[in-house]
Amino acid sequence: MKPYLIIVFFGLCLLLGACSGNDYSPKPRGYFRIVFPEKSYRHFDRGCAFAFDYPVYAEMQPDRSSDTRPCWYNLNFERFNGRLHLTYYDVYSQKEYESLVEDARTFAFKHTVKANAIDQKLISYPDRKVYGIYYAIEGNTASSVQFFLTDSVRHYFRGALYFNERPQYDSIQPVVSFIKKDIDRMIETFKWKN
Repeated sequence: MKPYLIIVFFGLCLLLGACSGNDYSPKPRGYFRIVFPEKSYRHFDRGCAFAFDYPVYAEMQPDRSSDTRPCWYNLNFERFNGRLHLTYYDVYSQKEYESLVEDARTFAFKHTVKANAIDQKLISYPDRKVYGIYYAIEGNTASSVQFFLTDSVRHYFRGALYFNERPQYDSIQPVVSFIKKDIDRMIETFKWKN
């Protein structure tokens, strides 16, 4: 028998042996395991008209954008590649107050195109004169949570959570749920200083 026929014969035997009896199916795409830190908070009070608690695993940094104002901050969740943008305005008239509240609603509902749902929840802590609306935005949107707080007279504070990656709601949902609890704590402890 010729040597090349022996090689072809053994090659065919290996190929047939490899194909028989194995039911291979590709594994579904997986995501990295997320290890969440233990909940712990510190107090924010840096000379602004407000104070609140925020998580120790997030870093509070002044906003450095071109149109920044005093008391604008970013709460960076570096571990989760997310950022909570925090803005504050002194309110000088009823018209200005109404414009800011309408802006918050417009910014939240801008995500309607991609959102599966936008839930609104009223915020009311009359003992601290803290009122507002919390927008929980579900779906593949740029922002998952937005809210504003006001005393209805002089102060207006707004927050918006964004992630620095393409939105995929199913993959970031555990992180959003984790950070929502931190935002809830921020709102529950929020107070005006004057």
